[in-house]
Amino acid sequence: MAQDLLDVTFAALADPTRRAILARLARGEATVTELAEPFAMSQPAISKHLKVLERAGLVARGRDAQRRPCRLVAQPLKRANEWLGGYRRYWDEAFADLDLVLEGEIQHSEHRGETD
Repeated sequence: MAQDLLDVTFAALADPTRRAILARLARGEATVTELAEPFAMSQPAISKHLKVLERAGLVARGRDAQRRPCRLVAQPLKRANEWLGGYRRYWDEAFADLDLVLEGEIQHSEHRGETD
């Protein structure tokens, strides 16, 4: 189940338009019309992107009189970030090891009298 949620989240994030929509919603609620403004696409096209984001649980639509504002739901992003955290630790360790190797090379070069 958790893997399915991650799959849906990453599939939704794979599209640059959807990532831009999420970035806009991170600043606050917006209507479909407001979300469509910066893009060279129709409101129905934006609505299709929003449906993908809604299915992934990344966007929710509310009701405010005549408006149906969209808002960001960050929980799926938190789960994705936690999953990526394991890989972040891997790369942090790999770079720390590389730092040690490079530091050893620098000290070895300085010991031989070779400097840049």
